[in-house]
Amino acid sequence: MKLLNRCAIITGGNQGLGLSIAEHFIKEGANIILCARNKAKLDEAELHLKSLLIRPSQLVCIQADISKHEDNEKLVKAAISNYGTVDILVANAGVYGPKGTIESVDWQEWSDAIDINLKGTVLSCRSVIAIMKQHKKGKILILSGGGATKPMPFLSAYAVSKAAVVRFSETLAEELRDFNIDINAIAPGALNTRLLDEVLESGPEKVGQAFYEQSLKQKETGGVPLQTGAELCIYLASEESNGLTGKLISAVWDPWRDFKKYADELNTTDIYTLRRIVPEDRGQNW
Repeated sequence: MKLLNRCAIITGGNQGLGLSIAEHFIKEGANIILCARNKAKLDEAELHLKSLLIRPSQLVCIQADISKHEDNEKLVKAAISNYGTVDILVANAGVYGPKGTIESVDWQEWSDAIDINLKGTVLSCRSVIAIMKQHKKGKILILSGGGATKPMPFLSAYAVSKAAVVRFSETLAEELRDFNIDINAIAPGALNTRLLDEVLESGPEKVGQAFYEQSLKQKETGGVPLQTGAELCIYLASEESNGLTGKLISAVWDPWRDFKKYADELNTTDIYTLRRIVPEDRGQNW
């Protein structure tokens, strides 16, 4: 088992990718602190996950809002109380936020999305750093996605926050490099989760015709399996990826299963990071 007896906090874990990550982590022997805002769905997730447990003490579920400092502290205290430490953080909680043109969306909803996706991710990381520094090891996995690497018209809060958490993960990776704490961002691919359903419910008038049609096609074809992103999370949470840090990795497109072959190069290159494209990168000499 790749994660035997290691303690992982997984945020936004009551459905979708977060729940799939929890399933896979449990099978790999990890102890899980699972959180989400919706208590009813969290209870359903807990009931489901209990059927997968290798040992009864392997799972603790806590209702929490990661945009609140006190809730993040509550998760860390639960991890230490039950398992003695925090080895892994999977910062998965996130929302699409309001859909529509920037001048028409509700400003409070836009700000709330930033609070959850960006500030909540930063708060989650802040809460685990002290104990990881103390033990001079740790793994932080930040879920980003396609919003980080391309414009997403009519979903500006989502796009802005996801780009921001990638640059945050790159920055934090450098801050913590000397403590053997690896921080990486993950693009899990186009998933058929509640976020996709939100887009389809909003309709083309809110999310744009092109994105709506793309989402319809994704719904029909099934999207990327949740398992793909969960398997990348196992790799990045395990000792197999030790030393790999400060990267944005696509579960679908990047050859992460072979990264061990390129370990030296990956530690000295800006490949898999956010960077400005200059004319020479596109064959131009301006």
